[in-house]
Amino acid sequence: MAERRPKALSWQLVDGTVELQLHRAPCNEIGTTMLAELEQFVAALDELRDDAHAMIVYSGLDAGFCAGADLRELYAGMQEVSALERIDAVRAFLHRIHAVMNALDAWPHPTIAAVHGVCFGGGLELALVCDIIVADRMARFCFPELRLGLVPGFGGIPRLKRDIGNGVVRDLLLTGRSLNATRAHAVGLVGQLVSEGNALKVARTTAAQVGKFDRTTAAAAKEFIKPIPHAELQREIELFCELLARPAVEEALRKFVQSNEVQPYLP
Repeated sequence: MAERRPKALSWQLVDGTVELQLHRAPCNEIGTTMLAELEQFVAALDELRDDAHAMIVYSGLDAGFCAGADLRELYAGMQEVSALERIDAVRAFLHRIHAVMNALDAWPHPTIAAVHGVCFGGGLELALVCDIIVADRMARFCFPELRLGLVPGFGGIPRLKRDIGNGVVRDLLLTGRSLNATRAHAVGLVGQLVSEGNALKVARTTAAQVGKFDRTTAAAAKEFIKPIPHAELQREIELFCELLARPAVEEALRKFVQSNEVQPYLP
C-alpha cells in the first residue's frame, strides 16, 4: 500500500503491520488538524483489518512522541466565543477525540506505541490506548494538566487506572511530575525498555512476533483482558468541561501561551 502523508500524520501497511507516523511540528500537538487526520486514519482501519496483524504508532520528530493537546489553539479559540459556546465546542472536540481513542483501543489486532522523548498529556493518553508501550531510555511520561487547573481529557485517567496501580496513578496525576522511562517500566506503564533510538526497531520486531499467532485467538484474548471503561470516560469529559469553565483555568492557559520557555509545563 502506498504511504499516505497528510499534514499531521501518515500511515502505511508494511509486512502486515500498520505503521502510523505522527509528524506535526513542533511535537505532534493534538488540535483540530491532528484530530481530523486521526479520524481519517481510523476510518481507513476497516480496510486494513484483514491484511494486518498489528499496528505501530510512533513519531517522526526528534522532539518526542507527542506533547499533548494543542493548548495554544485551545486558548485562541476561547477568546473568540462566549463562555457557554467555548464549553460546547470543547465538549464536541472531546467526544470526537474519545471516539478516535476508543476505536484505536478496540482495534482487534495488537497495537504498539514506540515512544521516545516527550510523551505528555494527550500524548500519554494516545500511548495508553495501545496494548504495548516500547520506550527508549530517554522517554519521559507526564500528566501536567493539574498545573493548568485541569485533568486529562482524552481518556487518560480511566486508561491509566486500567493498566497500573491506583497509587502510581495518584502520584503521576496529582504531582504533575514526569516519570523517566526506567521508572515507567518499573511500575508497569512501559512494557519494553530499550536503548536510546531503538524504540521503533524493537516495536517492529515485536509486531513481527505477534504476527506468528492466530489472529482470531489474539483478538479474543485482547478483548478479554482490555475492557474499555466507557462510563468513566464519559465522566472524564464532563469533569474536564466543568473545570475548564473556571476563570482560573483561562488565566493559567494565558500564562502558558505567553511563556517563552520551551516546555513551560515541565517541573
